[in-house]
Amino acid sequence: MNWKTITLAVLLAGCASAPGDEEIRAQALKTMKGSFKESGQAKLDRLDQDETQRLCSSSITKETAARVEKLNTAALRYPTDGKLMGDWREGEKIAQSGIGKQFSDDPKRPAGGNCYACHQLSPQEISYGTIGPSLLAFGKLRGTSEAIQRYTYGKIWNAQAFTACSNMPRFGHNGILTEAQVRHLVALLLDPASPVNR
Repeated sequence: MNWKTITLAVLLAGCASAPGDEEIRAQALKTMKGSFKESGQAKLDRLDQDETQRLCSSSITKETAARVEKLNTAALRYPTDGKLMGDWREGEKIAQSGIGKQFSDDPKRPAGGNCYACHQLSPQEISYGTIGPSLLAFGKLRGTSEAIQRYTYGKIWNAQAFTACSNMPRFGHNGILTEAQVRHLVALLLDPASPVNR
């Protein structure tokens, strides 16, 4: 055997023994779970991906995006009483609050939406994130029709139903916010009296 044949045999053997995608994912998950420690309400199950997260962690194609949106549209849950708007004042408190779901938070207290971390909502607010679009004049521009209320409620409940692999948390779907809290946020975005629309 000459050196070229030996080199080729070594390279082929190396390629044949390289781990596949699934093995790499399993090793990565094992490493992450080994480095995280449960504390309070922060459990290791946070590292387990559901189907949407798995799809969004892969290459996003038109087909994948359509599948994510279809899957999450089917998972949307609207209030059985049909009431989609609450009190914008309560919505503003929820939007300002960043508490909830962290190991140091009291799980008996309701979580906040921390909306200002990603969006501008009020012209008076001087500190806000820009990961998400500005929501200034959201209701002023769109009105308060039932269709707009339904869209807004659904988007907050599960953004993946409208925009596949969105950075926005699935607040209702994942139990971060309650039905009542989502209603209050809808009011914050749509009520003409809220700071969003003034």
